[in-house]
Amino acid sequence: MKVYLNGKFVERQHALVSVFDHGLLYGDGVFEGIRSYNGLIFKLREHIDRLFASAHTIMLAIPLSAAQLVEVVKASLRVNKLRDAYIRLVVTRGEGDLGLDPRKCTSPTVFVIADRIELYPKKLYEQGLELITVATQRNVPEALNPQIKSLNYLNNILAKIEAINAGYEEAIMLSPSGYVTECTGENIFIVTGKQLLTPPPYIGVLRGITRQTVMALGTRARLTVREELLTRYDLFNADECFLTGTAAEIVPVVKIDGRTIGSGKPGPVTRRLQKAFREVTKTDGVRY
Repeated sequence: MKVYLNGKFVERQHALVSVFDHGLLYGDGVFEGIRSYNGLIFKLREHIDRLFASAHTIMLAIPLSAAQLVEVVKASLRVNKLRDAYIRLVVTRGEGDLGLDPRKCTSPTVFVIADRIELYPKKLYEQGLELITVATQRNVPEALNPQIKSLNYLNNILAKIEAINAGYEEAIMLSPSGYVTECTGENIFIVTGKQLLTPPPYIGVLRGITRQTVMALGTRARLTVREELLTRYDLFNADECFLTGTAAEIVPVVKIDGRTIGSGKPGPVTRRLQKAFREVTKTDGVRY
């Protein structure tokens, strides 16, 4: 495997960053996770735009233009001979000292990893996932806005640890007010009748790119698509539930906190959206 690091491709074992890099020391940096399908990079420009928005928000100047980053991502896939892949694009504040002051970091670190990924076993896409609600709450948006895809994922990791300790693959995180936000790595949707509902970003939810794609597909499927505050009661009594994310794609959920959702099997709307999503990945993307 070759990794792009600060302007050149190096072998994996030589893809090294300084121990003084503030991305390592403080989680000071931003990233994007991107997918390619059969030689098409799905929603690449949307991911690049979001990366720049995250960087701008934390006052991190990316040393490459958007067009240059597009070419770097494409080159990363070509050099590794990958047609179906997961791409991790990372920009850190760069090397500094042991203090917090970002002014001491004069040169951001940029690296791109292109590899394969399987977030969940195939059987979970066929049989459905069971979730648990954990005690770890989602960060308050005023403290760390969820639209910033930062390198600091400890909030999510703590929730993931709770899920693992309880014997589950994934966890639902609530807001401090008790509303459903998202899972540790995915957005969450429910289907109620002909309504497709998902929590609004202001409650502490990342405006996921797969989430936005699924909302558009839902509208195309003549569902009433809305962002709405949801409680666990709403989830327990939904007809269907599923998760969305770049790595996860669309994962059916069949049980939450011991309550069976709908029929206890992946529902027809979820199946229809999975099929529609697979179709859109065949045409919507940047060729490399």
